[in-house]
Amino acid sequence: MTDTTNVLAGLEAEAAALDALVAGLTEAEWDTPTPAPGWTVRHQIAHLAFIFRIAGLAAAQPDVFGALAKQTEAVGFDAAVNAALADYLGDPAEVLLTRWRAERDAGLKALAAVPAGQLVPWLVNPLPPAVLACAGMMEVFAHGQDVHDALGVRPVRTDRLGPLVGFAVRVRDFGYEARGLTPPGVEFRFEITAPSGAVWTFGPDDATERVTGSAEDFCLLVTRRRHRDDLDVRAAGELAGHWLDIAQAYRGPAGEGRRPGQFAD
Repeated sequence: MTDTTNVLAGLEAEAAALDALVAGLTEAEWDTPTPAPGWTVRHQIAHLAFIFRIAGLAAAQPDVFGALAKQTEAVGFDAAVNAALADYLGDPAEVLLTRWRAERDAGLKALAAVPAGQLVPWLVNPLPPAVLACAGMMEVFAHGQDVHDALGVRPVRTDRLGPLVGFAVRVRDFGYEARGLTPPGVEFRFEITAPSGAVWTFGPDDATERVTGSAEDFCLLVTRRRHRDDLDVRAAGELAGHWLDIAQAYRGPAGEGRRPGQFAD
């Protein structure tokens, strides 16, 4: 896994790019519907503000985070997120933008300050700060893609996707767990081509179950922002082929995903 400093630098850059996209929107444009049912641009940024807020609490104030985690466990994560969004959605866009910036900056600073070798408490298991930052990258990629789709803007992708690709490989089994399936006991080989043309590889060279394709499309697959039929991601082997149908880099319900041909990319 990439070291914490590099992951945080990439996460900061990805968040800044999303910030630049929404900073000039009018109040009405913040209410543009996104492909996520019922969610507008405003919902997407509010969600990210909340995620960075709890990450910052986990890193800097673990006792406060622990109390929040117990409340979240009692009502369920989705219900807790929806309740938290209500605290943001009533704000004018300018105020929400200011809060998003403050929450993300505080979260990044807190993760950067975690001593080497120390784990950060999280919703299921404590995590190294680098892994938590990779999860943050996944959140920014996924919800940022929804914002780009809503506004009809194609994002510029760079090799900053590397930590997200590695994270998705690390959590390969989330898609099985979300559906009550037993993950296969064999390792997969992943060969993912970065925007620069470099090839990122994971898993044994001689694995018969293989996944190959572009990094951007791989990330769109594991965040369920595009249907597999519309992506340059391929599988060799029956198990790998099934995985493309259920892949997700986050815990919990898979959500509706996207329909084949939904986007004209």
